[in-house]
Amino acid sequence: MTAPPFAVSDPLAHGIGNTYATGAAAACTPGNPPISPTTPSRGGVTSVKRTLSGSGDSVEDEDEAKKSKPGVKRACNECRQQKLRCDVIQVPTYQPCHRCKRLKLDCKIDSTFKRIGKRSRNMEMEKEIHELRRQLATQQSSPTENSPSIKAPPSETASPRISNIPSQVDQYINSELAVNSLLEMRSGLDNASQIRSPNGPVRSSRRLEGITLSADQIDGFFERFFTLFHPFMPLLDPTITPDDYFAKSPLLPWVIISVAARHYPSDPNLLPSLSAPVSHRLWATLADVPQNYIVVKALCILCTWPLPVSSTSADPTFMLSGLMMQIAMQIGLHRPSHTQDFARAKEDLQEEQLRDRVKTWVACNMVSQRVATGYGQPPSTVYDWALVPSASSGSNYQLPEEVEIRLSVERFCNKVTRSFYTNRMDPVGLVSDEQRAILSDFLAHDFEEIESQLKPGTSVITLLYLRAAGLHFRLSAFFDSPESQDYYLHLSSLWQATTSFLGCVLGLDTSGGLLPHASNYILQMIIAAGFTLLKLLNSFFADSGKLAHGRELFMKTIKAIRTISVATNDLPSRLAEVLAQLWKSGGSGLRSEHGPGRSLENSLQLKVRCRMSMSLVYDSVWRWREEFQTKERGNLETAVKNPTNPDSNVESSASSTVDTGLPSEGLLGDGFTTGSSTFLGETSNEVFDPLSWMLDGYTDFPYDM
Repeated sequence: MTAPPFAVSDPLAHGIGNTYATGAAAACTPGNPPISPTTPSRGGVTSVKRTLSGSGDSVEDEDEAKKSKPGVKRACNECRQQKLRCDVIQVPTYQPCHRCKRLKLDCKIDSTFKRIGKRSRNMEMEKEIHELRRQLATQQSSPTENSPSIKAPPSETASPRISNIPSQVDQYINSELAVNSLLEMRSGLDNASQIRSPNGPVRSSRRLEGITLSADQIDGFFERFFTLFHPFMPLLDPTITPDDYFAKSPLLPWVIISVAARHYPSDPNLLPSLSAPVSHRLWATLADVPQNYIVVKALCILCTWPLPVSSTSADPTFMLSGLMMQIAMQIGLHRPSHTQDFARAKEDLQEEQLRDRVKTWVACNMVSQRVATGYGQPPSTVYDWALVPSASSGSNYQLPEEVEIRLSVERFCNKVTRSFYTNRMDPVGLVSDEQRAILSDFLAHDFEEIESQLKPGTSVITLLYLRAAGLHFRLSAFFDSPESQDYYLHLSSLWQATTSFLGCVLGLDTSGGLLPHASNYILQMIIAAGFTLLKLLNSFFADSGKLAHGRELFMKTIKAIRTISVATNDLPSRLAEVLAQLWKSGGSGLRSEHGPGRSLENSLQLKVRCRMSMSLVYDSVWRWREEFQTKERGNLETAVKNPTNPDSNVESSASSTVDTGLPSEGLLGDGFTTGSSTFLGETSNEVFDPLSWMLDGYTDFPYDM
């Protein structure tokens, strides 16, 4: 019997020190002495040693070979379960492996550990599912007083609840969904639970802090948003389902719901209930860096319809608009075709994605411009190459016609702001009367060009934005000197712009009832128009013809402001009350008995001049505060609950018992209190305090009456 050939191996090729011949065991017969481990020779050829002793010597050599082998290295339990390479160190000191450190797992080595296969795990899950089914079926068939109920925890505020929880577990789509749904219902539906109606698909309910909305309610809110609010800012895609919006962003869908909750007839308290949770979600999302452009869309919507506040000091809209622009530029929205320059990895965007990025960047600039105009602040817009229609002939950058007109309108507003209110040689940025007259002629020509672009099919909302830009332009007349040559002419242009804008505003009621859903910018311009009427009708400018029409328009303006108000004692309702009180205290527009022929006076001059076109609003509020401060009349919070009727010759029901004015300590600054005036969880005793250095202390005002 011949021995099989010895297997010769190269230890360098295998990367080990010693290699046993595969035929050694077979060759160890009585006729053949046992074979010792192979040893490498200097020339690289392995030599084989045969022992001349008996079998006892062979066993002894094998024991020595086993002792010379290094100890067996074991992986930790977690890596063994996943069949992964483990770098745990056991001696001299135990050091966990890098995988357990990274995943924060318990890195240990258990000699009794045994892997659990997926099949075994699935069988255990199936057993648990069957047991849960049996328990739930037993509970539903014979309910007892002591059996636990499955329902969401109660909330302090009136908020929607999930209804029609299925009574049969068979209505769930599969066993895994049944387990998840049961666990989520027992924990109070903290995030989302998927429930299937008897004849419908799987639906997802959503929960944000104490507010829970069913899938049908969410669908209703989204439909309401795209029908009533989206025309003012057509940014989002109405064909995307709510579930897809929730999958893309934790913030955007709740912002949409909060906007749709404005003037929600089924639950008027839903918006105040959502304000704090949405605000918490907003700041938690902004704290996560880096951001994506879905967050930019959410900020666009939130800056267009801010959460209700009762004081401008608590309004973060202007700050959020700045964050919106900075985030948009940080992720490269202003360079839509070169997004890889702002990303860690190369991005290959499709044409539809490029369109959406350009559309989002356009919306950012329009929203930023409107926020700056409405708050009387310098704009942070960037009207660059991406927003110029003639910059590219490709379809990627072709904007819809309505969007192009609205963008042109906001570019015109930006030009007005930078022309009239950015003089570096003036303490408040105003240009001289001579420069203002020249610039007004050029800007009037630009405004007429935009008007010529309008077509018969232009929407009423686009026309409304154009009239608001015209009002922003003509409000500069309040900065003219009464001795200037074109003073009365500029006031006439302001009157025309004001009446035209308010005419478009009132036309929203006949266009599907859109007035209550108007954006915050439109509301701010309505307030500016109301103060403009108040100023002009109680001055030398008003004649008998203007007075009758102006009085009627003023009453409708106050009604429109109160219509847009979304909560009791919010900022619009308080400013409407200020307008009504100033109207009545000023003689209800009866000061101009002598007509335009009387000598020019300084009644139209502004003392607050640093808030650009909105200086009129801030100046009027300052005058209201001073007038009612000296008279020490009434309580504004009570007056807001019982609004003053500006068209009545007698006081309102509230003012019949309490004068509708300011208490002795006022409402507009530190130390000015109204008792327990709270709004949306915040303590707010201020009506309007955007000029902190001016409005915080009455005795420090630098103005003389």
